[in-house]
Amino acid sequence: MTIEGKVALITGGAQGIGLGIARRLAADGAAIALVDMKGEKLVAAAGQIEALGRPVTTFVADVSDRDQVYAAIDHAERELGGFDVMVNNAGIAQVNPILDVTPEEVDRIVRINIEGVLWGIQAAAKKFLARGQKGKIINAASIAGHEGFAMLGVYSATKFAVRALTQAAARELAASGINVNAYCPGVVGTDMWVEIDERFATLTGAAKGETYDKYVGGIALGRAETPDDVAALVSYLAGPDSDYMTGQAVLIDGGMVYR
Repeated sequence: MTIEGKVALITGGAQGIGLGIARRLAADGAAIALVDMKGEKLVAAAGQIEALGRPVTTFVADVSDRDQVYAAIDHAERELGGFDVMVNNAGIAQVNPILDVTPEEVDRIVRINIEGVLWGIQAAAKKFLARGQKGKIINAASIAGHEGFAMLGVYSATKFAVRALTQAAARELAASGINVNAYCPGVVGTDMWVEIDERFATLTGAAKGETYDKYVGGIALGRAETPDDVAALVSYLAGPDSDYMTGQAVLIDGGMVYR
């Protein structure tokens, strides 16, 4: 079963995992709203969706700003004629020993990774309720939301928080027919992991690429994850086959963390 004719909004949709999700949901038949802070990359990403023959619109927004998240959803509904799936994908990484983390670093990652998801859940649910319809809310967690990783302590804490928000929202919204789930990737070959690897190199003296290779070497399926791997799970969570599933944070990591 597909999501033909549905409208899906993806935050952080201009590149990486977000763009992979957008491409997959478009291929599944959805109209796509891409939200990101990077305007130029949004234009290029929209071109990829158009090439698939699906309607697409873009909106520049900072997900840590509640009003901008609400405005992005209003824009998607207005431009695409509906609103059915919210993918709270936007997020940032942070590599630093717990002893060295600064208040400014904590504030930034909390505003994006936690508050950005919170406002996305809130705004999407209110829109579904106003429209008198069911809906799907899908949040970006991580393997670091199931297990705390050294040098990624605050990042891990934000992803544990996403799991908590997912579970609480699922309980609160189930009676309204709104499903809330999360996806938990592992080591994905995107720009974010390039940044993580470079930061590890700076902090530990590891050679460039060494940390990335070490983590990939621990994947049971023997290769790094791709955005398309993540998008396949999100496609399931967005579609009708997952209608009896809510409150879950599903590991999709090739075999790194087992729960």
